[in-house]
Formats: sequence, structure tokens, C-alpha cells
Amino acid sequence: MTEKHTFATALNCIDGRVQKPVTEWIKNRFNADFVDTITEPGIDKIISHGDRDFVNELKRFVGISVKAHGSKVIVVVGHYGCAADPVLKEEHFEQIRGSVEKVKSWGYEATVVGLWINRQWQVEVVC
Repeated sequence: MTEKHTFATALNCIDGRVQKPVTEWIKNRFNADFVDTITEPGIDKIISHGDRDFVNELKRFVGISVKAHGSKVIVVVGHYGCAADPVLKEEHFEQIRGSVEKVKSWGYEATVVGLWINRQWQVEVVC
């Protein structure tokens, strides 16, 4: 018999400093065995304000995670010191909130959460 594993999905920046805290937080908070990670530089800005065709590609990737792996959690991440989106924390929070709303509109049966990784590389829940 094949073991059943639980998955979550992270829409995260490519910055290597944020991968570990995000993955660990998701695994601990949602008891996930694995985290499918979709990365792009400044992904919170891309989803909230990006090119529609590119955002549709991200939606397709999330769909693979949800449909093939049964992911029930989708996390959108912004972080301190983002080279691709060097804006103030408050603007990142707006982008994260906008991204969460957009991801929710995609209609996947999953919990959608927005996270901020602060200057100490710790997770803060935005929404």
C-alpha cells in the first residue's frame, strides 16, 4: 500500500534566505509532509500587479500542486530585503493581501495565507 502524504504550496521569492523559514513554518502550522514551492523574484508584486499571462502560468503551476498532490494550503510570501521588489514593508503587505485575494479568486479548494518574512528571517502572518 502507498503511504498518503500531505502537501502545501508556497508561492515564494527566489531568495534562498526565505525558503527554509517558510517551509518549516508551513510544515509545522499545517502538518504538511511536503511543500511544493513555486518561486519568482518579487512574487507578491507579480501576483498582485503582474502581467496577466504570467500570473496565469503561476495559477497553472498551483493547479498542478492542488490537483496532483492534493495541496490544501497555498501560501503567498513577501520578504524583507527583496531585491526584485525593493519597497517599504507596508507596500509589501498591500501586495501580499492583494495576492491572497487573487489566489482565492482562482477557486481552488484550499486555505490561502499571506506571509511576511522579517529582517530576522522569521515568519509573520499578514492575512
